[in-house]
Amino acid sequence: MRDAVGPDIGICLDINFHFKTQGAIAMAHALEPYDLYWLEIDNQDPKALLQLKESTTIPITSGEQLQAMRQYQPYFDLRAMDTVKVDVQWQGFSVAKKVADLAETFELNIAPHNYNGHLSTFQSLNLAASVSNVRIMESDPDSAPWRDDLFTVVPEPKDSYIDIPTAPGWGTELNEEAARKHAWNG
Repeated sequence: MRDAVGPDIGICLDINFHFKTQGAIAMAHALEPYDLYWLEIDNQDPKALLQLKESTTIPITSGEQLQAMRQYQPYFDLRAMDTVKVDVQWQGFSVAKKVADLAETFELNIAPHNYNGHLSTFQSLNLAASVSNVRIMESDPDSAPWRDDLFTVVPEPKDSYIDIPTAPGWGTELNEEAARKHAWNG
């Protein structure tokens, strides 16, 4: 991948729950020469994540599998991750905002997890606009070709940036006619 994209593109690799600590450390060591933006891993043990973080030069991100502030707190206390994943759609906006604010008190940046559609993008953009510690926001550009029809306003990435919505609410509305047209009836 590094050869394909060159030195100026950040590569973020998400290994989910696919490796235990020993395997994740081995993976990180093998990937260090490729200058990753980060290695993302879902982990339920803050000490194990800290062990990974301390064993590699690759920045570690985690947290999308966590929900409430109390679940994040042990990771923050140990400084077990470099960037904190929050998930507005899973946690809800108010909890994601609280986690982001707590992360800020620990001098940690967040990265909204966003693999869904346009509404999720607008929700994550609203979170990004409400906190001071966003490093990067995930966005999923691949989906059904008609997904743009489902909303009154769609995100428009320009040079890897998306403007913060200014319309009321999330910044877009569901096009109910289009949604009915593409409803799943199975």
